[in-house]
Amino acid sequence: MCGIAGAVSFLDDMREDMKIYENMQKSMIRRGPDQRGIIITENSALIHTRLAVIDIKGGRQPMKFKAGNHCYTIVYNGELYNTGEVRSELESDFEFETSSDTEVVLKAYVKWKSDCVEKFNGIFAFAVWDEYDKRLFIARDRIGVKPFFYFMNDRKFIFASELPTLLEHPEVPHEIDENSVAELLLMSPARTGGCGVIRNIKELKSGYCGFYSENGLEIRQYWRLKARELNETFEETVEHTRELVTDSIKRQLVSDVPVCTFLSGGLDSSIISSVANSEFKKTGKILDTFSIDYRDNDKYFQKSHFQPNSDPEYINCMSEYLECNHRWCVVDTPELVDSLYDSVIARGLPGMADVDASMLIFCREIKKYGTVALSGECADELFGGYPWYRDKDIRMTDGFPWAQSTEYRSRFICDYYREKIDCMDYVYSAYRKTADYAMKLDSDSPLERRMKEMTQLNFDWFMQNLLDRKDRMSMYSGLEVRVPFCDYRIAEYMYNVKWEYKDYQGREKGLLREAMKDFLPEKVLYRKKSPYPKTHNPNFLSAVTERLRSIIDSPDCRVTGIVKREELERLLRHEDNIQWYGQLMNLPQIIAYFIQLDYWLRKFNIRLL
Repeated sequence: MCGIAGAVSFLDDMREDMKIYENMQKSMIRRGPDQRGIIITENSALIHTRLAVIDIKGGRQPMKFKAGNHCYTIVYNGELYNTGEVRSELESDFEFETSSDTEVVLKAYVKWKSDCVEKFNGIFAFAVWDEYDKRLFIARDRIGVKPFFYFMNDRKFIFASELPTLLEHPEVPHEIDENSVAELLLMSPARTGGCGVIRNIKELKSGYCGFYSENGLEIRQYWRLKARELNETFEETVEHTRELVTDSIKRQLVSDVPVCTFLSGGLDSSIISSVANSEFKKTGKILDTFSIDYRDNDKYFQKSHFQPNSDPEYINCMSEYLECNHRWCVVDTPELVDSLYDSVIARGLPGMADVDASMLIFCREIKKYGTVALSGECADELFGGYPWYRDKDIRMTDGFPWAQSTEYRSRFICDYYREKIDCMDYVYSAYRKTADYAMKLDSDSPLERRMKEMTQLNFDWFMQNLLDRKDRMSMYSGLEVRVPFCDYRIAEYMYNVKWEYKDYQGREKGLLREAMKDFLPEKVLYRKKSPYPKTHNPNFLSAVTERLRSIIDSPDCRVTGIVKREELERLLRHEDNIQWYGQLMNLPQIIAYFIQLDYWLRKFNIRLL
């Protein structure tokens, strides 16, 4: 994995701005601490920082290739999991000098141009500059695991893996307007697809690619979830699911550096760890697994509808079952609160408060032992694991099922912006647009139509937020985290599997449990879903309350430029108990979010319009 950035201009000589591009490169060294490179021509600058995983010596970037009159240069962030297959298709046309997937991606573009992306199974964001045609090709993977942001004015097209890198360029304004405020206070920690929150910064959507040339920017969608007839029996579906999941996990174990897994004791990470462990044992290796917990969580844990039990009991069961080399990362409140700030730098935006901060700490600890980790994100979205899939009332609610708090959120927006934003319409129209976009079959029952809408909603919103979090928090420490359930083949297939099959035996992810039952002990196999672990220690609420109090009492307070002070005061009195973002953000996290928002405004010198 890596950091990529660059710029193209047909009016300015890019070679005069070397210092700017060096600063952009410095801002993303955490994404790629092993190697770095910059190639600048009159019209283009391509910047790279590398986290070396495959072909440590041969995969240096930017990578160039000449074919006839054309000279192609690529900067690439990602991993291809079908490198061998694509390479075999290319070997009749090209000789290969490395074993890196970067060279395969570059030569695939040379042969197939924009159609190359349809050949790839992987996670990626990349750009290829064709010096002869004076044209930049940009692309992002189908699922959106790897990031790609860009800014464009009448002189330049500027792109980067992360928002802070874009903000290093002096032509990119650090400004927010009413749409930005709506994203920060009505949608966050999620983002509208394609929106970079900061004014005039956009995101290349997942499944999109395009060209920037003297004619401007032209982008196209090359992939989406599509409805199709699927007439398999349940037994066939179970077998097909098992094949897809195990194949995806095995493909993602390929690495020239150590590989480990996250292990929460839940279904998804346990499946990945078990399949990986089976592969490791074939070569006599022992799998390293990692878990996170919080100081005194055993003392303060309370059961809830969303979190019926705590993780350690199941983690211990699973680690004993695997006979793996297991390590714990135990987080205490002071470190968690302090890391709220680093997680803002990592995400480039305020985010999921302690849920982000704890992941950042966790990834930093794992990096001490390995460079590549596998994690269980996205199984819930694709296999129907969340409560809002299975609760009949919630799933039929006309709105985002995890964010029924628009009226509450809108109270925080200061009067100046509140007059410019129709809060209910902003959120509802985003919901409706996504639900209507979901592709359905004429033969679908009302239930199947709704479940396709639910999958699309989760795919475009909830899942994208979790992928943002996982990429930024891990890459901040130079840790590559792979997500096997994000294989596009699994997404395509599961979109069309009957809900009756997914809900086998009335259990969340019942199909996945049945398909992978041979890989897990019964105790873990039938464990009720539990979300990402949070601290239950009351001293976290006390600490963030004190921290936000000091912020709003400070003459340097920035958050009150967009948030009503009286609502923050009310929040600090702990009078409300409203979910801000599903089960992941309640009172302590809402307070922590405003701490992050104030810090973000100051750290990146954001100007309010």
